[in-house]
Amino acid sequence: MTYDRLVCANCAAPVSEGRCHVCRASRERLQQENLFAGLNPMALITLLAVLIAAVALLAHQTA
Repeated sequence: MTYDRLVCANCAAPVSEGRCHVCRASRERLQQENLFAGLNPMALITLLAVLIAAVALLAHQTA
């Protein structure tokens, strides 16, 4: 899950907006913990498809 969909319990605003100190702290913590936090699901799917294609090409060349 990306942090842009999380809602802050302190101010009831999206965490990605960082309206209060709790939002800003949570956003910083999530960004530090997960290097893929900033990627949207479509970018992750594209990255996975490229990786699968590269592995398939490598397997085809070695066979």
